Amino acid sequence: MKKVITLLVCAILLLGSCADTKKEKIELKQETSLPKYEEEPHSFAQPNKAVIKHLDLDIDVDFEKEIIKGSATYQIENNNASEIVLDVKFLEIENVQADGVDTDFLLGNFDEYMGQPLKIDIQKTTKTITIQYKTTNKTEALQWLSPQQTADKTHPFLFTQGQAILTRTWIPIQDSPQIRITYNATVSVPSDLMAVMSAENPKEKTENGEYQFKMKQPISPYLIALAVGDIEYKAISDRTGVYAEKSMVDAVHNEFSDMEKMVVAAEKLYGKYAWEQFDVIVLPPSFPFGGMENPRLTFATPTLIAGDKSLTSVIAHELAHSWSGNLVTNSTWDDFWLNEGFTVYFETRIMEELYGVDRANMLALISRQSLDDEIESFKATPDETKLKLNLKGRNPDDGMNSIAYEKGYLFLRTLEETAGREKFDKFLNNYFQTHAFSTISTEKFIVFLNENLLIKDDIKFNAEEWIYKAGVPDNQAVAKSDKFDKVLEALTQFIANNKVDVKITENWTTQEWVYFVRNFPKDINKKHLAMFDKTFNLTNATNSYIAMVWYEQSINHDYRGNNVDKKIEDFLITVGRRWYVSTIFKAYQRNNKTKEALLIYEKARPNYHSVTINTIDDILGVKK
Repeated sequence: MKKVITLLVCAILLLGSCADTKKEKIELKQETSLPKYEEEPHSFAQPNKAVIKHLDLDIDVDFEKEIIKGSATYQIENNNASEIVLDVKFLEIENVQADGVDTDFLLGNFDEYMGQPLKIDIQKTTKTITIQYKTTNKTEALQWLSPQQTADKTHPFLFTQGQAILTRTWIPIQDSPQIRITYNATVSVPSDLMAVMSAENPKEKTENGEYQFKMKQPISPYLIALAVGDIEYKAISDRTGVYAEKSMVDAVHNEFSDMEKMVVAAEKLYGKYAWEQFDVIVLPPSFPFGGMENPRLTFATPTLIAGDKSLTSVIAHELAHSWSGNLVTNSTWDDFWLNEGFTVYFETRIMEELYGVDRANMLALISRQSLDDEIESFKATPDETKLKLNLKGRNPDDGMNSIAYEKGYLFLRTLEETAGREKFDKFLNNYFQTHAFSTISTEKFIVFLNENLLIKDDIKFNAEEWIYKAGVPDNQAVAKSDKFDKVLEALTQFIANNKVDVKITENWTTQEWVYFVRNFPKDINKKHLAMFDKTFNLTNATNSYIAMVWYEQSINHDYRGNNVDKKIEDFLITVGRRWYVSTIFKAYQRNNKTKEALLIYEKARPNYHSVTINTIDDILGVKK
């Protein structure tokens, strides 16, 4: 075959000597022999030998036993391999077939973070494999909730959380972000509940509790998601809407009523929305994140329901992931900043488009404070502040912090200000179109950046310093907000006068209140904290973000007025959002109040998802 190719090249091109032709043949051979997939430190899969391409999932959700049981059938691409390797963790593998015939399989050694390799014997001609399996009580992706842990308190609830490497704990799969698959699913649940997935979804319950799903666009395994509960759907537009429990659905609909406007704004910036439908489901409060960008169906925390749309930047963030993360995905978790840095940048642009530059800059300044705090926390381990990480042998969750999000954003904002917005937007549109439905590494991004922006437009920029060096380079963009300057002036005035002028604060946004509380002087006394609490009733704040930063400051300064200790305990027991609870538990630990924290955590821990549990265990030194 190689000789035929060589002759064809010679005959058609008629260029150069035979030596040139031989050189051409070698170059072709080298190009085609390059691995398609990156080396993956968090998966046992060997996708360059055999890789999954499509999943047919058929499962039954058993709330009584709290297990999922069924089969996962994969269409595979086989590169003359004699085995295919999947990732599993805390699953019982009952049987495996190759092309419908029982085949041998082996579970390898167990790794604390990665679980086990599932090695399946196949033939060179094998097209499909089927794994019969069931989950166990150790399955980390699933959280089974009793009726009392839900809003309506009448039915149980189940949701999954796959990022970063937890999909393998409820589906046997090649659990690497660089592997993209399509999927169909048949899911059976109790007839009084509805199932929804990161796929084409029902709008009403079926009579028999059986649901069919289809995801026709290829997605990474961590984006396969399932939720089951007594939920309803309410449309916002033809392509946007919300799912929630009955008692919440109207409030959720009102809070997120700008979703269609967000999609329009996003498309105006960076091209057509590629997933047809953008819906949001609000889950019970134990959900560990503000939002999770599962394609077509974002999972969200109820802590976003503030009544004034002030926390909807999270929805803009998850929408932005439809381009950065879902459409163009980081190849490995070492490249996580490519998902999150781009998304924070895109989120901020959406918020600017809808709500103005002031709102966007306030968000950017709050983010910058979070970045400074994160860098300070890594003072002893500065390599953790690099964008490109080395997480081999570690839990990839270790890299999911403000460095990826906020330093990544700051890198892109600085790049935008250096290149100019018009050129930068053209570059980003090209980036998303060129890499749509594929994955990219940091190194490939740098090549693309150089070829399509920096060299092309003769722009000097220290991209590699930003990506591979610790800390933040000197040429960082600086966001400014006159409103925040006035907040600091008011704070100084209130403390100096021992008196609050409430007229100054009458029209403050959530972001201004958060900035106000976060910037209390380190030496602020309890008298002034009590003054602020008495005037603004911060201890009983109904806005979860304001409450969280106030509780942190109360712990920092040993303020115990207005029954704040009980409020903090109730908050930690009820809310499972990892960012919120980790911020508060870190404050306890930082202020030598770990014993106090452990008493609360003992009550709160059973309500948390495993993602949150692992983080808080580490903060408080709880042995696993």
